[in-house]
Amino acid sequence: MSILIKNGQLATPHQVSIADLYIENELIAGIGKNLPSHADSIIDAAGKLVIPGGIDVHTHLEAPVGGTVSSDDFETGTRAAAFGGTTCIIDFATQARGERLSDVLTSWKSKARKAVIDHGFHMILVDMPAERLGEMDEIVDAGVTSFKVFTAYPGVLMIDDTTILRIMERARKLNALVAVHAENGGAIEHLVRQALADGRIAPIEHALTRPDITEAEATNRLVALAQIAGVPLYVVHVTCARSLKVIMEAREAGIPVFGETCPQYLFLSINDLRRPGFEGAKYVFTPPLRQLTDQEALWHGLQNGNLQVVSTDHCPFFFETQKQAGLSDFTKIPNGGPGIENRMQLMYHHGVNKNRLSINQWVELVSANPAKLFGLYPKKGVLQVGSDADVVIWNPQKEHTISASSHHMRVDYSMYEGMSVVGNAETVISRGDVIVDHNRWLGKPGRGKFQRRQRFDVHELNQPMAKRTS
Repeated sequence: MSILIKNGQLATPHQVSIADLYIENELIAGIGKNLPSHADSIIDAAGKLVIPGGIDVHTHLEAPVGGTVSSDDFETGTRAAAFGGTTCIIDFATQARGERLSDVLTSWKSKARKAVIDHGFHMILVDMPAERLGEMDEIVDAGVTSFKVFTAYPGVLMIDDTTILRIMERARKLNALVAVHAENGGAIEHLVRQALADGRIAPIEHALTRPDITEAEATNRLVALAQIAGVPLYVVHVTCARSLKVIMEAREAGIPVFGETCPQYLFLSINDLRRPGFEGAKYVFTPPLRQLTDQEALWHGLQNGNLQVVSTDHCPFFFETQKQAGLSDFTKIPNGGPGIENRMQLMYHHGVNKNRLSINQWVELVSANPAKLFGLYPKKGVLQVGSDADVVIWNPQKEHTISASSHHMRVDYSMYEGMSVVGNAETVISRGDVIVDHNRWLGKPGRGKFQRRQRFDVHELNQPMAKRTS
């Protein structure tokens, strides 16, 4: 099947230019003016943007959390992602204590057989004694080239600084990227116990017991450990100005630290946790929502390049059933929220349309930088001859109202219910297959492929950042 996309505005991190794009045998086979029209299918993209498919490098599909499992599996979650213009995800394979990493990867690959778009994995480490470090080598050889560690959730996911340092040193030898969930788990546990002892059980307590200083302290500590180990560091879901300041100062000192934030931290605030009744439970995820002033700091971080990626941390739970487990104890509310479908819509509308980001920066944050950081570039994240034909035709004039009544995520609420956006994916092409066309689903379960990722290469990130429009 060959496809010719004509007259589109091809957008990259560095330019927007009108050209044709030719797809054949799952790859981009030609880019130029007035390409010959002998394709099986021709799409006129005049007035539309043609962009590389979105890449969401932070998702939790079919993930075990607090005695339940996130409500989107690899079929429903990747389908919803595709409707939003995302053509590749990197999910988290989570080790149980004592479990061999090869067994973890086998288990998550089995779950992902239903995926409709391409996918890779990070490996969450919760147990890595010195004598088992060789398992990290096996996983990197298998194409999983990033590891995640937690300084939060004592007794579940949290590991000590010595183990983190040991993991970082091994990652350095493997040219693997270490991703970190940065919160001071011990301090938070103390604050949680105090809240429960005082009878404070409402959803807002989730945020009040995880103040921004606990995130900033852990971020600073992990940056220090990364310096000791001599390894690059990727800080996931940065939420606040205090953590961003740590990252910015590290980068100014020449330390290879990279940061990610998520739409929820740009568009929602701690006030959402104060909604009447139990409504605030919809907005319980970790780290928690912050103040409105933190939103502005994060936008500045995206604009000036101190934050390089916008991902979703998509981890949905049904409000009417799963979230209700915490009705009388906020600590039992499953941590997570839905968003895999809305990332690119939200960032285009509130970034490009509101002149916070250029089109080039938008493409960089949702596609190119994720590909470069996580070993997918230039196979993905770019429009160039020889790259995978993951291509989205984006209608910049398309109006859309976000709602649980129309979204494709398997969850009974939207964190952005009723929000209107302008700009939406119109045609989504994954490795040469049209899987979404004008809101019609054409994909099939199982067509997504596991992506063996390259090892980390800091030089991929050294190209100049896209400039914000004035």
